[in-house]
Amino acid sequence: MPTLSKGELSEFLPHRGAMCLIDSVEAWDETTIRCQTRSHRDPANPLRRDACLDAVAGLEYAAQAMGIHVGLRDQSRSRDNVIGYVGGLRDVVFGIERLDECLSDLIIEAACLLVDTQSFMYQFAISSGGRIVISGRASLFLKSRQP
Repeated sequence: MPTLSKGELSEFLPHRGAMCLIDSVEAWDETTIRCQTRSHRDPANPLRRDACLDAVAGLEYAAQAMGIHVGLRDQSRSRDNVIGYVGGLRDVVFGIERLDECLSDLIIEAACLLVDTQSFMYQFAISSGGRIVISGRASLFLKSRQP
């Protein structure tokens, strides 16, 4: 499977420009996705505060990877009138305090554990330099946009 570029990924997210945090999808199948990014080292990262990128920002990286996976799984679904959101987080573990101190690229991996019509449960892990720095589970929900 070809790697998907940042431009192609923005089709699956409500974000544009610098807020599209994932650089590429390295691999995906029906149940898993593996993404890569170096945006955590960018001084202009929109999630930085006081020149720092706190580890909690990693939850947005994980959410974007999961959202991209939902879109890739069902490319026939219209994205124009649907928005996805994180409905819950469980068992989140932070192994670091700041993402911007990770010198290697971030690898974001997510595995879909449960699928319903408009909801998804994922297990995710973010690693850098071969070390898991954030992990947990998240529930994603799709909702129709109101006209």
